[in-house]
Amino acid sequence: MTDFPTRFDREDLLKCARGELFGPGNAQLPEPPMLMMDRITDISGDGGEHGKGHVVAEFDIKPDLWFFDCHFPGNPIMPGCLGLDGLWQLTGFNLGWRGWQGRGYALGVGEVKLTGMVRPDRKMLTYYVDFTKAVQTRRLTMGVADGRVEADGEVIYQVKDMKVALSEA
Repeated sequence: MTDFPTRFDREDLLKCARGELFGPGNAQLPEPPMLMMDRITDISGDGGEHGKGHVVAEFDIKPDLWFFDCHFPGNPIMPGCLGLDGLWQLTGFNLGWRGWQGRGYALGVGEVKLTGMVRPDRKMLTYYVDFTKAVQTRRLTMGVADGRVEADGEVIYQVKDMKVALSEA
């Protein structure tokens, strides 16, 4: 696999956002406020339910997060699409962590279920990404994964067949 660690703190994630972790032109996380996690607690290329790799990460929920003021005034809720984006971010991060080259791009998702909400009184989101396929050929570098997001231990989002590719173009 790689010589990268299996845990990353916020400063490590910010290095990735600046292109310093996997090198220029390779997998990169967005900078805040679009960075949707504070730490990665576990990552592998051969773990998870299918033995194809996994990621577990956490995001501390604070009442002053940027999206609560605008979505919706008087009824603050984290947009569900931000939770999906966090799962995509982690899927791409795993491909870079494997040492695979190229910039990450979300390609789609097969199924999304939103069964709960993130309000300012929540404390922490935990992301789980479980790879069903990881492909690297001369023409294609792609990960396919299922994922879920838990808010304080309650499953609130579930996705099937997320797709992220790396491209050097």
